[in-house]
This record gives sequence, structure tokens and C-alpha cells, in this order.
Amino acid sequence: MNNYEKLFKNLSHLIENGILTSKDIKKELSNELKFKRDRIINDLELVNRKEFEVLKKLVQKQELTIKKLLKKKKLKR
Repeated sequence: MNNYEKLFKNLSHLIENGILTSKDIKKELSNELKFKRDRIINDLELVNRKEFEVLKKLVQKQELTIKKLLKKKKLKR
């Protein structure tokens, strides 16, 4: 039984017993979706904008250095 089936089974059981209200259900589903979102983000290894920009600048610097080195190598031949 997957996680969704377990969640819905538990929710339906609690609703049948009158323990949960609609606000509780909304909160429970919201929390479940937040956990799913966070897990997907972690699985994808996403980075924030600031980290991306720093890495982008480093790559650009490296590309310039490589181009300079290649030019020097061609001149020596």
C-alpha cells in the first residue's frame, strides 16, 4: 500500500469516527504536500539563485582562463 492510500485510509477512518473536521483535513493534506514538495526539491538537488550566480561566475572565469591558455599554446607552436 503506497503512502497516498495509507493517508486516505487514515483520513477516512478519522472522518467516520467524527474526530477530524474540515480544517484538520486541510491542514493534514497541506502538510503532506509540503513534505512531498520538499522531498522532490531535495531529490532534484536544486540550488537557490545566489548559489547559481556564484557558480556561473566561476565557470565564466574558468572559460576565460582556458581560452587564454589555448591561445598561448597556439602561439608557442
